[in-house]
Amino acid sequence: MASYDIVFMGHLATATVVPFEGPSFVEKGGPAFFGPLAASCLGKRIAAITTVADGERELLDPLQKAGVDLYLQDRETAQIRVIHPKPSVDERRIFLVQRGGYFSIDDVPPMDPCLFHLGGLSDREFSLELMRDLKARGFSLSVDMQSLLWHVDDRTQAIRLGDIREKEEIFRLMDFVKLDVMEAKALTGTDVIKDQARLLEGLGASEIVITSADGALARNGGRNMFTKFTNKNTRGRTGRGDTFTGAYLACRLDHSVEDSLRFATALTSIKMESTGPFTGSLEDVIGRMNDPFER
Repeated sequence: MASYDIVFMGHLATATVVPFEGPSFVEKGGPAFFGPLAASCLGKRIAAITTVADGERELLDPLQKAGVDLYLQDRETAQIRVIHPKPSVDERRIFLVQRGGYFSIDDVPPMDPCLFHLGGLSDREFSLELMRDLKARGFSLSVDMQSLLWHVDDRTQAIRLGDIREKEEIFRLMDFVKLDVMEAKALTGTDVIKDQARLLEGLGASEIVITSADGALARNGGRNMFTKFTNKNTRGRTGRGDTFTGAYLACRLDHSVEDSLRFATALTSIKMESTGPFTGSLEDVIGRMNDPFER
């Protein structure tokens, strides 16, 4: 039976990005792309359960080169359109042009229980039943809440943030919950990141991480920790959350919350300075963490 440190479940995707300034460009990636690649730099045993269309199989090359084990389904690759109407990279208008479809417990091959991350592009990928089934099989669970809060308008394809009735049960099932500040506001009603973390902890999650344009906050055991991003531009904003999550979870397997937060913000800062996934080295990340001018 296969054995891994982290398994990522989610879709590969092609994104058309319209920045606040500058020309539009196409970014290939998705949750099952950015997250595993960021996690792989620490030498962990990583797998991805994902979908890919025949014409998009070049997306698999970086994952395979990084040593990520792939469990594939032949489906249409998800497509999104991301518009940044203002300078703030936290404000986005997103359209899900092509959906990837739901996952189920039948998509999970026989494997030893490990940390299992759910990273989606809309609320039509991971059901509460899947989460219960994964927990029953002994997996520790992590979720990016955009997987549940991004609601798609069938007519316009626009994504809007919305609350969910089952949030308390979902939070209790999770060992790690990741959100950005806009998603956290949709759940809490406040845009103060420290208050968001406190209110979300009350829903039952063991550990919460919230990303923003400025940096990332982690809350564990009633304590907040915040670390700034140090990127010099935001050309590679797409994939920020998935990259951060992959780096954070991989480091968190055997490091403290504070060390994992510093590692993940440093790695994600490097990634955001160029399009595509993180392609640096572990030494690059450590260098960014130790640079006194980047703190």
